[in-house]
Amino acid sequence: MIQAGRGADGVALLVLDRPAARNALSLEMMRALIGALDAARDARCVVLAAEGPAFCAGHDLRELTAARAHADGGHAFFAQTMQACSALMRAVVEHPVPVIAAVEGIATAAGCQLVASCDIALAAPGARFCTPGVEIGLFCSTPAVALTRAVPRKAAMEMLFTGRMVPAAEAAAMGLVNRVEDDPRAAALHMAAGIAARSARAIRLGKRAVLTQLPCALAEAYDLASAAMVENMMAADAAEGIGAFLGKRAPEWTDR
Repeated sequence: MIQAGRGADGVALLVLDRPAARNALSLEMMRALIGALDAARDARCVVLAAEGPAFCAGHDLRELTAARAHADGGHAFFAQTMQACSALMRAVVEHPVPVIAAVEGIATAAGCQLVASCDIALAAPGARFCTPGVEIGLFCSTPAVALTRAVPRKAAMEMLFTGRMVPAAEAAAMGLVNRVEDDPRAAALHMAAGIAARSARAIRLGKRAVLTQLPCALAEAYDLASAAMVENMMAADAAEGIGAFLGKRAPEWTDR
C-alpha cells in the first residue's frame, strides 16, 4: 500500500502503491501514509511518488459508499475518514523536513489536495489536476483548504466551482506545481539529494520558521523570523558554513 525506502543520502522515498484503485485514499491507505511520514521524521528530505497511471484519485468512493449501509448511514465513518484526511495533510505540511511530490498521471480531489500540501511539487507533462467534487454533488471543501493556500484565490475558485481538469503546464503557471519535468520522480530525487547535502539543522529550523510566520501579521512575522535567525546563527553548522564560505572551502556539516 505504501512503499518506503531510504537512500544513503538520507532521502526518504514514499510511494503510493495501490495502482488498481488509482491510489485512492482509503482510510487504511491514509493511516499507512501517516505512519510512513512519521517514520521518516529523521530523514533529510522526503519524496512522495506513486505507482501506476494515476498519482492519486482522491478518496475511495467505493469505501465511502459501502459505509452508507451502517446503522448511522455512514456518518461516523465519514467523520473518521475526513479526520484522517486532515491529519494526513497536516502530517505533510508540518513534517520537519521538506516534502516533494513527484506527480505522474492525475491528481484529483484529495489527491490534488495532497499535491497542494507538499512543500514542492514536480509534474510530468501529462499530469493533470482537478477538484471535481461538484460533478458528484460533493464539493471539495477539504481540498479547498490546501488549494486556496497554494494558488491564487481566483484560480482555486475556478477549479473548485467548475471541476475542470487542469493540465500540468497550467498547474505550473498558477503555482500548484513548481515546474514540469519529463521524469518527475528522478527530478524530485535529484532535488532532494541537493537539499539533503545541506545542513539538516538549518533546513529543519528554516521550515519551522516559514510555517510559523505565515499566518502572522507583518510585524509579528519579522519578530518570529528574527528570533529564528538568531537561533540558527547560534548553531554549530552556521558557524561552520560561514567559516567555510569565508575560507573558500567546502563545509563539513555536523547537523548541530
